[in-house]
Amino acid sequence: MQAVALRCGLPFKGVEATVRLLDEGATVPFISRYRKELTGSLDEVQIRAIEVALKNERELSARREFVREAIAQAGALTPEMEQKLSNAATMTEIEDIYAPYKPKKRTRATMAREKGLEPLARIIMAGSSADCRRSAERFVGQNGIENIDNAIAGASDIIAEWASESTRLRNIVRNTYRRTARLAASVAKGKEAELAASPFAQYEGFAQSLRRLASHQYLALRRAEDEGLLKVKYELPDGGSELDDALCRSFVPRNASCSCADIIDNAVCDASKRLLRPSVENEISAELKEEADRVAIDIFADNLRQLLLASPLKNRRVLAIDPGYRTGCKVVALDAQGNLLDECVIYPTPPKADIEGSKRKIAELIRRFKLDVAAIGNGTASRETEKFIKQSGVLPPSAVYVVSENGASVYSASEIGRQEFPDKDVTVRGAVSIGRRLIDPLAELVKIDPKSIGVGQYQHDVDQARLKDALDFTVVSCVNLVGVDVNTASTRLLAYVSGIGPALAANIVAYRTANGDFVSRSQLRKVPRLGDKAFELSAGFLRVSGGKEPLDNTGIHPESYGLVKKMAASIGVSVAELPANGALLDRIDVKDLADRGVGGLQTMTDIVAELRKPGRDPRLDNDNNAFVPAVETFEELAVGMTVPGIVNNITAFGAFVDLGIHENGLIHISQLSRRRVNSVSEVLKLGQRVEVRVIELDQQRRRISLSLIV
Repeated sequence: MQAVALRCGLPFKGVEATVRLLDEGATVPFISRYRKELTGSLDEVQIRAIEVALKNERELSARREFVREAIAQAGALTPEMEQKLSNAATMTEIEDIYAPYKPKKRTRATMAREKGLEPLARIIMAGSSADCRRSAERFVGQNGIENIDNAIAGASDIIAEWASESTRLRNIVRNTYRRTARLAASVAKGKEAELAASPFAQYEGFAQSLRRLASHQYLALRRAEDEGLLKVKYELPDGGSELDDALCRSFVPRNASCSCADIIDNAVCDASKRLLRPSVENEISAELKEEADRVAIDIFADNLRQLLLASPLKNRRVLAIDPGYRTGCKVVALDAQGNLLDECVIYPTPPKADIEGSKRKIAELIRRFKLDVAAIGNGTASRETEKFIKQSGVLPPSAVYVVSENGASVYSASEIGRQEFPDKDVTVRGAVSIGRRLIDPLAELVKIDPKSIGVGQYQHDVDQARLKDALDFTVVSCVNLVGVDVNTASTRLLAYVSGIGPALAANIVAYRTANGDFVSRSQLRKVPRLGDKAFELSAGFLRVSGGKEPLDNTGIHPESYGLVKKMAASIGVSVAELPANGALLDRIDVKDLADRGVGGLQTMTDIVAELRKPGRDPRLDNDNNAFVPAVETFEELAVGMTVPGIVNNITAFGAFVDLGIHENGLIHISQLSRRRVNSVSEVLKLGQRVEVRVIELDQQRRRISLSLIV
């Protein structure tokens, strides 16, 4: 527990309470929202950090115990070794201790031992022999050893292996690489033209010290190397001769004779090139990859959070369009809940370009179903379709939205899509998904694998298990932050609610289908297999609107309903009078009530805040006005021009901006501000509207460089 607290830099008492709650099956959203008195008001980010650190610490502990048992079985577990293992705080330290005892493949040192040369290696390492060649003579003729040189070579292989297993030498190599090494890239033979035409052309001749290497650069180099375009290698100043000298000075016994010292020097240099450097390079590569993965995953998760928490367009009936050319645009009409009302196909774009016929069809849909807004997918033919809708006059331009359709095709072909619309083809499902993303982005996007939403960098190159864990947690966090209407939520949305999961979500929907809408939270207890623990963890995040208990449509947990009654009684009113009544809520003295032992101060403070805006959707604070671009084509852009745009992706190196044309522009991190910016998210958020200046146009590759600096 202490180790977890130190890892996270958090108070021990709060960490201890959090770990206990996690071990009891509580979720991060539940603990952060409803157990503040126990944890000392740790927030969701801190509790998530504890959860991750606890997992890592337990994995470390398990590995430590495995190594302890392995060394004990080898008969080498001394009190000193026990102490070293107990003090080892990282996996690297544990593996260094384990290295001499780890089962080995058949190596040159193994073969030398089989020939009986380990005694000679020990003689040489002792350094006391005045003539090591003479010491080697007695091994000649045994076990196929033909001459003195063979004997010394075999002994040197054993010494080299000892050197490679030395924690001291490994640390020298690690520190040298971290301090002085650089990563250099060269074009793979015969791949010059292919590299020049690839996104990795800028990495030809690239060289950067490890201390200055950016995470996105490392991932790009790995991708280019995997695709056979680049050769990437580590380089040390002077080829590593200073490193070899330092290793020899550290390993050769001070009293060694010249004869022994020369042999040990050569063995250490051999160990450096053949064993130590490759091993440490692999280790550092793993560290660089882990850090690059962490940065990329954090950016992806942050982008996903912003996308999921985009403002919903509530109480609007939507004309949703999946654009296309030859096959036309699939059009659907949706009510305010996202239910499909009707569908058709229009051909406003080439080759048919049936403008008048298309206009009549959509005008009829808008009239019949009283549609308020249009949602147009941002894929093929998007801009032409948007222009047609705006010029047709069937809806005001301010009611026309362009919506990301990333992942819509995944939903269309998914089991969820087939279950929702079994008698519709994939194009209809895709159009419905586009429209529903405008009505309620969170409810629709949870149906899609987060990796398919396309807001990140190198998502296919990072550790997939860690990526899934981070993105799943992000979805869970967003769903529980907003809350879920138990009477309208899909099975997929319910599955992300704290304490629910897929099986219980299916049971809730089945119960709702069989018995009608829930009228109270307490009715959830009648759902098969939804026991006390699941109810405790989930009830506060599930909303029941229009029921007999007004608190059921708030974020107040049922366990606190009695406390709310006491709070209401303290000012002589009923609970029903409190919601949205600021004057009454101002009269509640939560500190006095807490001092009198009525309830926890933080819990009562949260209750008052919830009652001020009961059932408030935090997403409604975001801007959701339609974006009106200033240009329609790449050719209209000119260097120096200032244009509006919307940030549609954030990476470690910059932000991509939708300018209202087919090509996105890039604001490099160096162009975000005159001051140094360490993270793009310090300045920009996904969906943010910006005024950007065009600073460079690559006509051949149709690339647009932008700047926020005036």
